[in-house]
Amino acid sequence: MARGGICAGDIEPTREPALPSDQVAGTLAITLGYRGEGFSGYAEQPGQRTVAGELRRALQTLLRRDVDMECAGRTDAGVSALGQVVSVPVTAQELLRPARRLTASLVALTPDDLSIRGIRRGGQNFSARFDATQRSYRYRICCGPARPVLAWGHAWWLRSVPALDADAMHAAAQVLVGEHDFRSFCKATSAHLLEADGRSTCRCLSSVRVSRVREAGEELVAVDVTGNAFLHNMVRIIVGSLVEVGRGHRDTAWLEGALAARDRSAAGPTAPARGLVFERVDYPADALEAWR
Repeated sequence: MARGGICAGDIEPTREPALPSDQVAGTLAITLGYRGEGFSGYAEQPGQRTVAGELRRALQTLLRRDVDMECAGRTDAGVSALGQVVSVPVTAQELLRPARRLTASLVALTPDDLSIRGIRRGGQNFSARFDATQRSYRYRICCGPARPVLAWGHAWWLRSVPALDADAMHAAAQVLVGEHDFRSFCKATSAHLLEADGRSTCRCLSSVRVSRVREAGEELVAVDVTGNAFLHNMVRIIVGSLVEVGRGHRDTAWLEGALAARDRSAAGPTAPARGLVFERVDYPADALEAWR
């Protein structure tokens, strides 16, 4: 895939650039966090509260003009983020604004469930989406009858499951590492749209790891997935399938067969959105520098 990958559904409608190309002197790259529960996803939608909508309002107020924004990967309603990256073309005059003042202004202009976690500077052609080399997600699961406390907003509570076999899940997950056709792990309607548009459902995962973790005093199972790009619901379907293995209902051979089937019905259920967090985006070492 050229210049990194894109996620299913990430095709933006054509629009005139807010900033003419001859006025673009560089790019503001914002590392963004958000609690997904209060948003109807990242992408702007008429009449809905979205991450992009809130960020656009803040940037337009700050820069006193319309802005173009590009994210590293769209997230669905209920999905949270710690390391989403959004790129915004800026003028030479805007590049001169001090980092501390720019950050403080964005923090003041954004709501409490959206966090400006950092800003960096990119070149005139930097794209948060196309220059990304890897994206990483973590999915958290809480087992047993005790309701999660601090993990409540970002974990899947399996109240009727006393425990999951994380070792079996991790072993099974290794069949997914590498480049494969992940059509079985894509929302069926999105897969049909991709195929109708002549686009591939092949993706490359560099790592899938399942482990037991303790966070803020609570025992959880974490599924960490890193890859070049992801299909619609791909991580959540991978997690739902691995949970079937962890419960002892399925084995590694079943997961391998589901991958080979290229059929959504062959894989497990789609895990709920609330357990998923977009953790990190990686870029080439020379793509971004500190905003001073």
